[in-house]
Amino acid sequence: MKVIIAEKPSVAKNIAEAIDAKQRRDGFFEGNDYIVTWAFGHLLELYDSKDYDEKMGSWRMDNFPFIPEVFKYKVKQDSNDRTKVDQGAYKQIETIKGLINRPEVTGVISACDYDREGQIIGDIILSYLMVEKPVERLLLNEWTADEVKQGMLKLVDNTTMRPLSDAGIGRQWADWIIGINLTSVATLKYKRGGSKALNIGRVLLPTLKIIYDRDIEIEQFVKEEFHKLIGNFTGLAEDSEAYEGIYYEEGKEKFENKAHLESIKDLIGKKKFEITEKLVEQKKEYPPSLFNLSGLQGHVTGKFKGWTSDKVLKVAQELYEKKLITYPRTASLALEESLFDKAQKVLSVHKKGLPYEAEIKFHKGKRVFDNSKVESHSAIIPTYMVAKGLSPDERVVYESVKNRFIMQFMTIAEHEEVTLHTKPKAVEEQFPESGVFISKGRTQKVEGWRKVEKIQSKEKLLPSLEIGDEVKLLKLKIDTKGTQPPKHHTEKTLLRVMETCGKKLKVTKETASDTDGDSDSDDDENEVDESLETIAVDASTADDDAPNQDSEEEVELLKSILSGFSIGTPATRAETITKLKRVGYITAKGKSLVCTDMGRKLVETLPVKTLFDLEYTGKLEKTLSDISKGEVPKSAFLDLIVKFTEDAVELIKHDAFHIISEETGKQKSSGESLGKCPGCGSDVVEGEKGFGCTNWKGGCKFVVWKEDRFLSSLKVSPSKQTVIRLLENGELYSSSFVNKKGTKFSAYLRYELNKETGYYSWKMHF
Repeated sequence: MKVIIAEKPSVAKNIAEAIDAKQRRDGFFEGNDYIVTWAFGHLLELYDSKDYDEKMGSWRMDNFPFIPEVFKYKVKQDSNDRTKVDQGAYKQIETIKGLINRPEVTGVISACDYDREGQIIGDIILSYLMVEKPVERLLLNEWTADEVKQGMLKLVDNTTMRPLSDAGIGRQWADWIIGINLTSVATLKYKRGGSKALNIGRVLLPTLKIIYDRDIEIEQFVKEEFHKLIGNFTGLAEDSEAYEGIYYEEGKEKFENKAHLESIKDLIGKKKFEITEKLVEQKKEYPPSLFNLSGLQGHVTGKFKGWTSDKVLKVAQELYEKKLITYPRTASLALEESLFDKAQKVLSVHKKGLPYEAEIKFHKGKRVFDNSKVESHSAIIPTYMVAKGLSPDERVVYESVKNRFIMQFMTIAEHEEVTLHTKPKAVEEQFPESGVFISKGRTQKVEGWRKVEKIQSKEKLLPSLEIGDEVKLLKLKIDTKGTQPPKHHTEKTLLRVMETCGKKLKVTKETASDTDGDSDSDDDENEVDESLETIAVDASTADDDAPNQDSEEEVELLKSILSGFSIGTPATRAETITKLKRVGYITAKGKSLVCTDMGRKLVETLPVKTLFDLEYTGKLEKTLSDISKGEVPKSAFLDLIVKFTEDAVELIKHDAFHIISEETGKQKSSGESLGKCPGCGSDVVEGEKGFGCTNWKGGCKFVVWKEDRFLSSLKVSPSKQTVIRLLENGELYSSSFVNKKGTKFSAYLRYELNKETGYYSWKMHF
């Protein structure tokens, strides 16, 4: 008999069903010579500094830097009361211990998620319990019954996962060393009043710096005026349509010297014009790449209001645990070539009944299947399971994943691009030889994959004119405009910068078609955009049977992502953005992210500039990636972190006195934001009787009452920390609920809007 440890109860249930372990017990399933139990994510956490040494219970500058000789773990503490052990975690650890120690149990199978964090969740539990029985590893990309059964036939020895475990442990210890030491000394040095610390983190600060830099760039932007000469023309035929041309000279359309354009206008105002050149190009548009996590988050947050990247990840994780999509925390944009048969099966399930089913043809093109584009996990796709009973949020994410998958096997979209050159027939020598009015038109010929999400092309028709045709000038005007500042970062653009560690990838608007069908054009001028993944190529060179055309930009993007040179990981970037909001370093204004005063002061004041450096942070993340591949020892990475932390602590200690954050008694009760309202996105603050949305005058009815009857019936009451967790996670977990018989039990609570009444109410699930 073997014990299988899953990361969460829902996954344990999926495994138990697949291997026919049908008997439900308290904390595990049993049957068919297997016991399936679970963690609740991290059941164990690192010691606090005061657990190692009592003197660390009070923050004194002389106590730092503090580096433990040996890192130790304990059962995690109750999130509502940090002085107590989480009873649910303690009970489950004891359950796992008892199951493994059964005499008939001959080994253990770790079935936590196949990633860095999943690996250490299982490994830390096994180390804490000092398990000496053989340990195997179940490595899966999805939790459908077929995959579980196949995976159980391909178990690997857990010792082969040591590099991945070292990377996870190295990340965890490094963040503890930097966080505990620098948060403490920075708070002592630069903060006055209040109970909140200044949060200093390895990933937090470079992300803040990205937003800060964009804010400063916008503020320092100096608008420069430029001018364009625009002509309106029409053919001589009675039914000819008017068209517009922009004046170019030596390839330039924008002119600083308005007087020059005035002279051109006077020179040609009464001349006859003709078509001197006509270029017709047939273009093929390949669909945007399959989603990795950052791409999915960017797509959903950019297209749908009220979504954050953190929310996208949480919903995607739920779909993964429900066996509806593959592993979501992936950086890959393609599928492994071994997945041909699986993908074909999935496609056959999901294309049935679609109005464009006949246009969906399975292929093995490199744009979809390419081992060189896959790191650990393939891109996100649906499983063969058909989704039923999805919530509105689940449907948004699920349909996005399913549609993007189907697009890969649709007919390639095609459009025709027409360029007309219009010139005066006869002018004086003063008219520049290169002077010409250029008009561009676009006609969609084949919708192809655009049908999947009804993505409209931006067509612009030109009249049927040929070289040598004479045309009539209707109007000439000089259009004066100014250069525009860059846009504030959104979660969509910030995620891409984090993913590529600031690598600037230019993309033209022609290539970057609006694949999201999103009317919000805020991101059009940004240097990186999700639409980079849509490739338009000349039809004369495109190969219909091998849709694998990659632009130079896309190749560079893939190299950057797959190298591991990034800020954070796909799993942590959304959490980082959420934390920046929570600690008060940034705030959201609509979709835009901007620095707060405190965030600015931190960037400008903290002397440890290396922490804000994207290059340095990218190198650290790259080193962790190399550790996971067995190319760098964990000890070398930690030595680097310890040396950096020791130097940083001394730098802060000897820095001049500054105040980054100051809280007075008045400020502490002035309406601190606990998070964003799930209904309207406004701030939620603490009031005398409850925790409510600040948009209550606008009709929002989100409020968690301090004396909530439902919660009182469960013998619990909401605290500020409870509401913060609810707003962050969308749900609450507790092992301290009490039923009518006085028995404690564990459950999840959601606070959902009842669309019929317009009010919020609690929903419980187990």
